[in-house]
Amino acid sequence: NMVSSFRVSELQVLLGFAGRNKSGRKHDLLMRALHLLKSGCSPAVQIKIRELYRRRYPRTIEGLSDLSAIKPAVFNLDNSSSPVEPDLAVAGIHPLPSTSVTPQSPSSPVSSVLLQDTKPHFEMQQPSPPIPPVHPDVQLKSLPFYDVLDVLIKPTSLVQSSIQRFQEKFFIFALTPQQVREICISRDFLPGGRRDYTVQVQLRLCLAETSCPQEDNYPNSLCIKVNGKLFPLPGYAPPPKNGIEQKRPGRPLNITSLVRLSSAVPNQISISWASEIGKNYSMSVYLVRQLTSAMLLQRLKMKGIRNPDHSRALIKEKLTADPDSEIATTSLRVSLMCPLGKMRLTIPCRAVTCTHLQCFDAALYLQMNEKKPTWICPVCDKKAAYESLILDG
Repeated sequence: NMVSSFRVSELQVLLGFAGRNKSGRKHDLLMRALHLLKSGCSPAVQIKIRELYRRRYPRTIEGLSDLSAIKPAVFNLDNSSSPVEPDLAVAGIHPLPSTSVTPQSPSSPVSSVLLQDTKPHFEMQQPSPPIPPVHPDVQLKSLPFYDVLDVLIKPTSLVQSSIQRFQEKFFIFALTPQQVREICISRDFLPGGRRDYTVQVQLRLCLAETSCPQEDNYPNSLCIKVNGKLFPLPGYAPPPKNGIEQKRPGRPLNITSLVRLSSAVPNQISISWASEIGKNYSMSVYLVRQLTSAMLLQRLKMKGIRNPDHSRALIKEKLTADPDSEIATTSLRVSLMCPLGKMRLTIPCRAVTCTHLQCFDAALYLQMNEKKPTWICPVCDKKAAYESLILDG
């Protein structure tokens, strides 16, 4: 009933706040708003409906208790610094001052955002692009060399907060005493005499796409600071081509060296980037354990060895003459030398997605992907992901 009584301006404010399309005729806007309610809207959206209704009908709100499920005192407009639901804070309803921070972690002790500037001067209707959801349902591709132990900041949209080309967003996360302990005791000598942590704080950036699991992908002109210190991005930034900045290849970022290893002090991440039309990005932070190629080989062996009969059947199938084909296969050549190391195969392996009989050496393949993860089959140059590898009996 509240939503049905709204005028076009109120419907536009509500849909914009919920990150939905707010253009079109009143009927379309109303249908969209009612659909938003049917699909189960968040407490933040319910509060917004109530607030818009209260503004339209200052007196009648008192007797209504439809939305009594809302958590009381979530925000107070007259108060100059009030705790606000994280969803509200980033959805763009308040102009965030640069000092504001957004805790996203369910395990984080910092559970409220302080806003210095919540006076209701956000009334001015400015044409703004539809706001992407704060926590999109983005899934990142799993990385074979890392086990995820905890989510410190779940995937969060890097939302444009101004019309400037360069944007900046602040995030906060805090470690629990247990997480700090795990990182500290994992300090280890890595190959090459380096000392590093095997339990790491890993930052990942990707396109805010929900259609399929995303690979790591950096926005243009990316700059990351952790606790005020600049984080050196890995890899190379290719030189500008025709005056256009080329993209840096994306990969997960190990920011452990700049993280405060203390449960008493929260950590702040600042991400600045150049906005691109039609491209939205998402960031997330995880606590991960780094694995070695030897560990992955062990896991592969534990998965079991494919029965030799399976390969025999495959050979028979390839040698069975196809009546439609003019050329009959009368022989199959398979080398016992690994195409990667040019040495005799010790652990013959291939991906279940490959159609060829030729194998490569599992240990060598994993070592090469540990250095530079491409996961490409050395025989047919198609994707051969770790999950699809099988040892051939």
